[in-house]
Amino acid sequence: MSGSRPASREGGTGGRFLAACAIAREAGALARKRFRARPRELSITFKGDQDYLSAIDAEVEQLIRGRLATQFPADSFFGEEGGGSFAGDVWVVDPIDGTANFVRGIPQFCISIGFVHDGRPSVGVIYDPMADELFAAARGAGAALDGEPMRVSGIGDIRRSSVEAGWSTRLPLERYVALVGGLVAAGAGVRRGGSGALALAYVAAGRLDGYCELHMNSWDALAGLVLVEAAGGWTNDFLSGSGLTEGSPILACTPELKDVLVRLTGIA
Repeated sequence: MSGSRPASREGGTGGRFLAACAIAREAGALARKRFRARPRELSITFKGDQDYLSAIDAEVEQLIRGRLATQFPADSFFGEEGGGSFAGDVWVVDPIDGTANFVRGIPQFCISIGFVHDGRPSVGVIYDPMADELFAAARGAGAALDGEPMRVSGIGDIRRSSVEAGWSTRLPLERYVALVGGLVAAGAGVRRGGSGALALAYVAAGRLDGYCELHMNSWDALAGLVLVEAAGGWTNDFLSGSGLTEGSPILACTPELKDVLVRLTGIA
């Protein structure tokens, strides 16, 4: 691979792939600037319990929305903050995944840009602005980290694995506790970093061996799903049913851990 360009492209998504990479970097530069200026410029509100919203989320999303609308006016757009339409070929965006980290001064958050073509996640770009790392993939073209090919870890022993378990306020706490308890009892090392999208990128890069969450929204998940699959990993069928519009359970891991993690998490 050269730069961020995939070796081959499917369904005419090549131009969108390159645009998504450039826009993610531009949006990340804005997020990084605002992060470094906190708390003087930061206005924080809550959408719900432990559900943070900063003025920066909306500002970054507006930048992404505007750039994509200019370059691909026929595509639909849905962003976490401003909503939109899921009709047809659609961009699905989380402008800052990990807002709770962002507002508390923890430099672990990312910009997530996914593109769904003909009902399939086809482009996935996740940019970590504080580490200046671009995780990018197009369906059928492999995955890259800063232009270098990346692969899932290949770990198959649950007792040697590192798995991130995301927590959702949309489900009873007891289900999350049971999920984590089962993973720990089986011998997995369990962590939670506060950005599910970035965790999925880490699975694709081999830094984690699996990611699971009992409910995840599509704007958090879609880019990461493309990355993990393109990097040789396995994911459940997130878009089955109403996954695109209402969210779904998610499991992404090495193929070697699929069976044991499906059994432990109940996500298939």
